[in-house]
This record gives sequence, structure tokens and C-alpha cells, in this order.
Amino acid sequence: MSSSRKNPESLRSQRWYGSDDLRSFGHRSRTKQMGLHSDEFVGKPVIGIINTWNEMNTCHTHFPQRVQDVKRGVLSAGGFPVELPAMSLGEQLMKPTAMMYRNFLAMEVEELLRSYPIDGAVLMGGCDKTTPGVLLGAISMNLPCIYVPGGAMLRGHWRGETLGSGTDVWKYWDERRSGKIDDKSWFEIEDGIARSAGTCMTMGTAATMMSMADSLGMSLPGASSIPAVDSNHNRMASLSGRRAVDLVWEDIKPTDILTEDAFENAIIVQMAIGGSTNGIIHLTALARRAGIPMDLEIFDKVSQSIPLLANIKPSGKYVMEDFYYAGGLRALMKMLEFRLHLGTQTINGKTVQDNLEGAEVYNKDVIRSIKNPVSPAGGTAILRGSLAPNGAVIKPTAAEKRLWKHKGLAVVFKDIRDLKARVDSKDLEVTPDSILVLQNAGPVGGPGMPEWGQLPVPKKLLDQGVRDIVRISDARMSGTSYGACVLHVSPEAALGGPLALVQDGDLIELDVESRRLDLLVPESELDVRRKKWEPPEAKARRGYAKLFTQHVTQAHEGCDFDFLQGTPGETPEPDIF
Repeated sequence: MSSSRKNPESLRSQRWYGSDDLRSFGHRSRTKQMGLHSDEFVGKPVIGIINTWNEMNTCHTHFPQRVQDVKRGVLSAGGFPVELPAMSLGEQLMKPTAMMYRNFLAMEVEELLRSYPIDGAVLMGGCDKTTPGVLLGAISMNLPCIYVPGGAMLRGHWRGETLGSGTDVWKYWDERRSGKIDDKSWFEIEDGIARSAGTCMTMGTAATMMSMADSLGMSLPGASSIPAVDSNHNRMASLSGRRAVDLVWEDIKPTDILTEDAFENAIIVQMAIGGSTNGIIHLTALARRAGIPMDLEIFDKVSQSIPLLANIKPSGKYVMEDFYYAGGLRALMKMLEFRLHLGTQTINGKTVQDNLEGAEVYNKDVIRSIKNPVSPAGGTAILRGSLAPNGAVIKPTAAEKRLWKHKGLAVVFKDIRDLKARVDSKDLEVTPDSILVLQNAGPVGGPGMPEWGQLPVPKKLLDQGVRDIVRISDARMSGTSYGACVLHVSPEAALGGPLALVQDGDLIELDVESRRLDLLVPESELDVRRKKWEPPEAKARRGYAKLFTQHVTQAHEGCDFDFLQGTPGETPEPDIF
């Protein structure tokens, strides 16, 4: 970290505003065009507020107010706040998948911060891909910045029962498909499951990635646990605005915070909270943007030594609101002090150890102790084998344990349309021991690696009372999902990986404890199939989708663009003439 404070003359924005020349005259006069006085923006830290809000992102409906809270904090600390709207990635309504646009948002954030006279930034995110998107862009630009998590919505309610986003949707949808939930009940659930602004209140990708940013040290400590509509959230946003100004003067950049120790802390926390499998992809991408090599093995190594402590859906029974009242992320990290790198610096200028001082657990069923975990092993396992040479991911804590070691015959769907057309057919040859396989749903095949990985249990099995079977794909699944779903198979089918060669009736073996996923077909037969294989017709023929499929890396590499790799802050500053 920098040991000396900046002075007004050394601010980046002064390159635009500070000189006595024609260009600076133009910059100042046009800023005054907005009704501002020069002493409001000249010689003060200009803080860009990256706002990932629009009216189609249902999770971020409170962001217009939070921008005002952030601005209040920036102004009180002597900075000049400017709102910079960026592409909003609404998980619910955006198709084919918000994941395809994560890198778009990252590029936009990087270029917004580079091209305008910005000294520091407040990054507003929450809904799944917005958090990694804004962080990726900010890392590459490497200006002082702080992350403001959007917060989870309030718990859902239905007839005295607590409802959790996604998790209970899948459960009751299966009941409805099998005829056990009537229309009246179904629409009551629809009306009661999303009751306020904020992200999913289960430990889905949104809650996971907000917690990851927090545990990395990029937000105020504990900020990720505050519900979106709690007044403490307003205050946190304002304090973040204040801190952004100090970060500029102190010249603290993302690369000062995002060290190897910080990422290991985040992985430890991810396992202890039962975080979304998507977190593996995003953390890998973030680490590589920060110049830190990361592969899947570190996730598996940590998983085997860190128990699941957060009793939150889909791996437990509570929701994020309960987690906050139980002490939140600081309390959970307090339980992990024996494993965390406590000397790691965070964005508030203090160490992890400093930030955990005084943290307590107030509900020992929601946040468990090491001696009484929800599960003795962490929430994620990394699989390898002949079906996934570069790795695959499963969340064992969200699957029926009887399926952790399983051998079955493949039922193959060539793509999502094939799955939708046949999965509920009475003629589908499937048994409770079958293994469903979905092909061509990866980064290139989707395109964008959509959340199709929680393949539906075929209706004929639901009618028999079956609620979980082994499912394998190169897709992702929502962090709110559950089931014995093997995801992120790499290399993907669209590139000719082994997944592309699987046929109906092939024997597949899953062994979670041994970390194996194998296609039990002779290599000679696979060679024959490989020679006959032809890549699927490209779905993306123009624009951003084509750029995405041409440059996206595979799941085990973070699904980042190959041309965005590099040293943070290495792109030259814009010339000002």
C-alpha cells in the first residue's frame, strides 16, 4: 500500500481540469454547464458511482436511493460524486443468460473509469453477475474503489412457512408437476416469495458473490449481510461513499487488497457458507485479472478441510435475513479465525483480524461452530476423470447422499431444446438409476453457459416419488438450486470434449469422495465417435455474442475473455489534447 497521501495537484482528474490550457477550459466550462461551480469539482477527488440499475433488474430497485446515500457520503468527505450508469445484468429477465454479459459489464466499467476524469469509484452490484462484473473491470483499471453490495431481500412467506428464492421454487414446481400443488397454492407462493427489493435471500450466487467481495476485503466489513431494505444498508452506502474519498487520498488500489492470501480467505469463506458453484468461476476470473494464478485444485483442497457452517438454503434451512440477525459474515469469519490469514489488509484500512474484533454469533443454529457443523466438509467438490479432464463441479451438500457414489446409464439430450421436448415424455427410457446428460450448454455451446444445469427430474420419476437423480452438463446452475448436479464439465461439448461423445446407454460413474467422474466406454470406441463428431452449428453470428464465443475461456479458466488477461493498470492512460 502507498505510505504517502496524494495532494490535489496529483489527482488523476486534474489532468482534465487543472491546466491553464484550451482543453481544460473546455472540460471546466462544460462541467459548469451542469450548473456546478469550479470549486465543487476542481482539486477534489472525483468519485464515479458505477450504478448497475435499470427497471428490468428486479433485485436493484432500491439502487436509485442508494446512489443518493453514496453521494451524501462522498460530499460529506469532500469529494465530488458522479453517477455512471453501467449495463445492468438482471438474472431473472435477461436472456439467454446474464453470464454472457458479465464480461461486457467488466469492459464497460473499465472503460468508464479510464475514459472519464475519475479518481476513485464506488461499485454498486448485487444480482449475480453484477458483482464479479464490476470487480473485474475495476481490477483491470486499478483505481481506488470500494464495493457496495445490494443486499438480500426479506424472507418469503406462504401459509406460515418461510420461502427461499429459487430453492423453494424448484421444490414446489416439482410438486406441481406431479399434481400435488393446485393453482391457488401455486399463485399464493408466487405472490409471497419475493417481498422486497434485494437479491435472492438464499445462499445463491448473489449472496455468495457479495460475501466473496466482503471476505476479499473489497467492501466495508459485514456489508454483504445487511438486508437491502434495512436502514443500516443506507448508512453502509453512505459510509462507503466517505471511504471512497479517503481511498483516493491514501492511493489504495484493488491490487493492494487482492493478494493470494485474500483470495484464499474468500475460498475458505465460500466453503463455510455453502456458496454457489458459480463462485468458483467468478473467483477464478477475479484472481487471474489480479495477476494471481488460480486453478480448481485450491477449491477442492480447501473444501476438504473447511466444514459447512452456514445453515442457509439450499444446503440448510434458514435464509440471509436470519444470517444477518445471527451475526452475519463477520460472525461466521470469527468461527474461521484459526484458518484465515488475519493480517490481510482490507479496504477500510484495517486487517481482517481488526475487522473481526467483537464479532459474535447470536443464533448458533444459523451459524454453526466448528464442533457442530451443518456438514463436516465444505460445500463444493471438484471432480476429474475421463468425462471431465479439465474438471467439473458438484455441490454435495445440496444433493442426496445416496447419489455421492453412483453408477448409471446415460440418457442424453443434445441441447436444451431436446431436453425441453423429451424430458417429460412417457416414452423416455429412464429409471431412478439413470444419469441425465445435457450437451452443448457451455460457454460456447449455450452460448454463455446458461443456468440449465439443474436438469428437471423426468415427470415419470416424479410420479414415482423420486426427487433427485444424477445430472451432468457443461452448464451452470443457479446457486439457489439443489440436487446431484454435476456442472461446468470441461472441456465443453461444443468444443468436442468427452461430454460431446456420450451416447444413450453409456455407463457413467460418479464418486464424489474420490473426486472422480468417468465415462466407462473403451477408448477405441471413443476414437471412432471422435472421428465422426461434428461441431454444432454456431448460434452466435454477429455482434457481442460472436465476440463472446470467439474469445471466452473455458469454465476452469473463469470464462473470461482471453484478450482481457494482463497486468492490472497496464493499459495506457488516455491522451488529453
